Amino acid sequence: MNDSPGGTPPGWGRARATSGGGQGQGPGGWGPGGGWGGFQQPQAPQPGVVPLRPLGVGEILDGAFSAARRHWRTALGVSFVVAASTQAVGTVVTGLWLRDLPDVTELDETTPVREWLDAAVKDLGGTAVMALVGLVGSVFAAAMLTFVVSRAVLGRPVTAREAWARTRPHLGSMAGLFCLMPLLVGGVFAAGLLPGGLIVASGAEGPGLLALAAGAIAAIVLAAWLWVRYSLAAPALVLEKQGAIASMRRSAKLVRGSGWRILGIQLLATLLVFMIGTVVQVPATIIGLFTSVDLENLSAGFQGGSMSWSYLIISGISATISSTIALPITSGVTALLYMDQRIRRESLDIELARAAAEGEQ
Repeated sequence: MNDSPGGTPPGWGRARATSGGGQGQGPGGWGPGGGWGGFQQPQAPQPGVVPLRPLGVGEILDGAFSAARRHWRTALGVSFVVAASTQAVGTVVTGLWLRDLPDVTELDETTPVREWLDAAVKDLGGTAVMALVGLVGSVFAAAMLTFVVSRAVLGRPVTAREAWARTRPHLGSMAGLFCLMPLLVGGVFAAGLLPGGLIVASGAEGPGLLALAAGAIAAIVLAAWLWVRYSLAAPALVLEKQGAIASMRRSAKLVRGSGWRILGIQLLATLLVFMIGTVVQVPATIIGLFTSVDLENLSAGFQGGSMSWSYLIISGISATISSTIALPITSGVTALLYMDQRIRRESLDIELARAAAEGEQ
């Protein structure tokens, strides 16, 4: 048995039942519940944040926001802990390791090789530490928030302790999944750029640059395809108790035939999150700049020629607030897309309605 919201093993309920009738339409109808000859489709039950039927774009986005709003203590609590932890480490690493690095524009052919190597080692080392911390944070956030949304669909309360207890056994597999995806994308870009790089290295710069451009375009397209193909792997892993590879296969199966729709919804959610983050971060960035600039000597720019601690701390606080709001939305959209695909293909809505009814008894 898996841990999907209705307790339904993958593959049950393959025949599509008339539970909700697609987008709330009767057979052959054009409007909500409007069928031919006055036939009215029964309204789909809604025990939680979304109706239990195939969902529209607006319903998925609204459901993600509603899940964060109804279960704000758990959802925002989890996302705040993850965001604050990762941003604190990022701020410290930047302040102690990266903020005094020389500007790349200040390095030229006269700069000693040792300075180039020192800057590169510090930059890559700091970036690696921040990437590792971000990976750990993403694993915790994706696992726990997916579980929160799955309970919000059934209208059931969930605490952070319960979410942690139910998702903790899957964190290792989730970490493997979150490592596999960057490796796949990195391999795609390496394969796309390698031929052009070899041509440029051989001395044929013109053809090499063309090959690099063509390889980059092909790599971007293939990377986007992989992202969509495996975008539902995280909720499949958490809710069906599958391993990393099995969850990727499961995602590919659910996404098949709906890639453009899923891509559009994910991009729309990303745009909304970006807009929210911009609204939060821009004022904080302006405040940070004013606290970092010597007002008596504006030509001096940042104090000491680098970012001050006050600027880093203010930027870290604004990034924490932005991530605290964004994480439940992105995780919620992905989880609801997963459930929507299972409703459309496996009649998961029937099992969800049954589970919700049993929970009310």
